[in-house]
Amino acid sequence: MKAQVKWLGEELFMGTSESGHTMVLDANGGNLAPSPMEGVLISLGGCSSVDVVSILQKARQSIIGCRVDISGTRVDSVPALFEKIHLHFVITGSDVAAKHVERAVNLSADKYCSVALMLNATVDITHDFEIVAQ
Repeated sequence: MKAQVKWLGEELFMGTSESGHTMVLDANGGNLAPSPMEGVLISLGGCSSVDVVSILQKARQSIIGCRVDISGTRVDSVPALFEKIHLHFVITGSDVAAKHVERAVNLSADKYCSVALMLNATVDITHDFEIVAQ
């Protein structure tokens, strides 16, 4: 896997993936685009959500939506690394069993999400969930 990041000027950078997709990053506190650290949170949420949806579909749960709200706390020193990250999954569907959602979230966090597994060594990652019936 390869990627490239190119400086666009001022504090803007464009990342291009090997597959040709691009994303803009803003090192100026995320004024014009996500900051690199916001990108880490989005990547964690995306990776975890892929797992959760896949596991719930394999468990034949009738889900129609999955959202994860992510909050991160950074240390007050340089580099300002993440100290804690919390993921709150909101699963929408009909007759979705809490035991299946709990299992899916735990499997993602402990076994499948490569982003979470990389961050686990230095960041306290917690998670919870809620089910919204529709």
